[in-house]
Amino acid sequence: MRQTNEKPHRCDVCEKIFSQRGSLKQHMLIHANERPHRFDVCRNTFKRAGDLKKHMLTHTDEKAHGCEVCEKRFRQRGHLKAHMLIHNTEKPHRCDVCKKMFHTSGRLKSHMLIHNEEKQHHCDICERSYCHVGSLKEHLMTHTNEKAHRCDVCEKTFSLRQTLATHMQTHTKEKAHRCGICEKRFARGGALKTHMLTHTGEKPHQCDVCDKRFSQSGHLKAHMVIHTNEKPYRCDVCEKRFSLSAHLKRHMLIHTNEKPH
Repeated sequence: MRQTNEKPHRCDVCEKIFSQRGSLKQHMLIHANERPHRFDVCRNTFKRAGDLKKHMLTHTDEKAHGCEVCEKRFRQRGHLKAHMLIHNTEKPHRCDVCKKMFHTSGRLKSHMLIHNEEKQHHCDICERSYCHVGSLKEHLMTHTNEKAHRCDVCEKTFSLRQTLATHMQTHTKEKAHRCGICEKRFARGGALKTHMLTHTGEKPHQCDVCDKRFSQSGHLKAHMVIHTNEKPYRCDVCEKRFSLSAHLKRHMLIHTNEKPH
């Protein structure tokens, strides 16, 4: 039988198209509140049969997905995938232009397009540009609020694949990013980057008023209320206002009769 790329089945809600009627029927559950798959033990219900199957593993000790490096085992494939980030911290491939490091040569090659190619794919909404049409397509989801990347564990959805990957670490408690100086580990690369400033003493965030410098942008933002006299934090009990959230938190002890530590 000759195969074609024809997709004759269209969703009436979001107009997404599918090559098979069964795929469309499964997709329609996203728009409905129907959860036809029920687990009789705990009576939880699910939209997809695959989600029910994954949930059933939480009631057993079965861990079918094993790590080939350290032999640690997991109930769900997504947990294993997030865990593997720990073993993938080595980045032997370096960009000669900006010195950024990558796990694989393929990722380095894709990165090099930033330096070598014009960003020809433009977002008509915010005018951001991308080298790859796929990157633009994923970026557009942030404007349409479409969230195509779904967590297999809690069904939470995300616009960006990388955001989902970061979220998965909340389920596995894995901390893939390690400080090479003190060995402390972090779930997010951004947290490690901020932590590294404690070793270097670097303070890249400077106050435009008094030139005082800070290691984190949040610290600078909190400092700026000194110059603006802004008091954005309000007590819901007595309506007194404070410049810093910490001051409000300390003030609330007056109303709760708690003793500060």
